[in-house]
Amino acid sequence: MRIEIWAEVTCPWCGLGNHRLNRAVEQFEHGDEVEVIHRSFPLSDGFPTDRTIGVREALRHKHGMTGEQLETMTRRIEAIADQEGLSPYIVLNNQVGNTQLAHEFLAYASDEGKNRAAWDAIFQAYFGAARPIFGLDVLLELAEKLGLERAQTRRALSERRFQQQVHDEARDARRLGATGAPFIVLDGRYALSGAQDTATLLDVLHKLWNETQPSISETGGDAAICGPGSCAAPAGQPNNA
Repeated sequence: MRIEIWAEVTCPWCGLGNHRLNRAVEQFEHGDEVEVIHRSFPLSDGFPTDRTIGVREALRHKHGMTGEQLETMTRRIEAIADQEGLSPYIVLNNQVGNTQLAHEFLAYASDEGKNRAAWDAIFQAYFGAARPIFGLDVLLELAEKLGLERAQTRRALSERRFQQQVHDEARDARRLGATGAPFIVLDGRYALSGAQDTATLLDVLHKLWNETQPSISETGGDAAICGPGSCAAPAGQPNNA
């Protein structure tokens, strides 16, 4: 079973959605047969590439929120995250900036076999420690923690080797109907928008598993019993070579 999740690294609902998806897969009895693939859906093109701004300022300018409104909204997300085992989860007292380079880093890490590990690490660095994941230095530190070679990572990012891949992943999300993040597609059959709770994700996993796995059929004592990949001969029936 293949699950694709598109996200923006500074989106608080994306970090929470990633956590919930991880928990759902862990609780799913067939979780070892689930492949989770993270993909990029950058939403920060309007932010400058050479500096960061506070979340308070960004929300005021982008959405026209008052101090009370943004306090209420962000503190609610932080409280939900805390209840679900993500603590600290820093939203309001954080910085935002252009995430294009961060997404290129994630694409490079994915190419090196570190897709889930890299996304988990960048969410933890940003929301767990309020690290500015927008610049090269912090991304190179994350690369080393993931076991990636620092010089090769620097070269890939400096040459913008994965810029087109990030654009392509965002285009694919929009083609599939995404209008925001997070956006989840399960086995190409179901699409879910927003940070669905763990129970909902687990229900969908069960539903999808039951729809896609062949069932065992037994029609009587003398009938063959067929399961995935083979059929057992009825009891007492000789095997003819």
